[in-house]
Amino acid sequence: MVYTCGQCRTHLTSHDDIISKSFHGRRGRAYLFDQAVNITLDPPEDRFLITGLHSVQDIHCKRCETLVGWTYARAYEPSQKYKEGKFIIEKINL
Repeated sequence: MVYTCGQCRTHLTSHDDIISKSFHGRRGRAYLFDQAVNITLDPPEDRFLITGLHSVQDIHCKRCETLVGWTYARAYEPSQKYKEGKFIIEKINL
C-alpha cells in the first residue's frame, strides 16, 4: 500500500515504512514512518511536543507544497532518540 499526499496524490511513503500509528499531530492522528519521499524540508527548529523538547523540520509535499507533517532532526530526551530521522505525517494529509 502506498500513502499519497491528500492534496495532489504524490507518493509520500508506503505501508511497509510505518513504525507507529499512535502519534498525534497538529490536527489529529498521525503516523510515524521510517522513510518519506517527494518532500521538502524547512529549516530545523526546537519545539516542545507532548514527549518533550525536539528539534524538528516541517515537511511539505514536493509537488503541491502542502504541509504534511515533520521530521525529527534531534530528540533531547534519551528515551526519544528512536524518533531521530523519522517522519510524522498527519492522517488528514494522506
